[in-house]
Amino acid sequence: MPTSVLRLRTVLERTGYSRSRVYARIAAGLFPRPIALGARAAAWPEHDIEAVLAALIRAATDDELRTLVLEIHAQRSTFGLGADERALAAAEASAAPQAPASRRSG
Repeated sequence: MPTSVLRLRTVLERTGYSRSRVYARIAAGLFPRPIALGARAAAWPEHDIEAVLAALIRAATDDELRTLVLEIHAQRSTFGLGADERALAAAEASAAPQAPASRRSG
């Protein structure tokens, strides 16, 4: 199934929100951030908007919406990767060296 992206006008039509309401909900963590398509263009993956609308239909609480939005953002980093590639990406992320905490001698 191909992945579609929705520009702001379409997101506004599907949600019934105003532009300011969409961005206020993004700031509150209740709506996913758009993805960059270029230097001056952004859109939302259609499946992200469908997931949020489904949660709203279920009468999800704000906390449930915040959790959903965090999950959506986390899934974007491995979107389109096969199971082996997702496991490799997760292993690389967890194996990344941590910056040592700076210590002050005094």
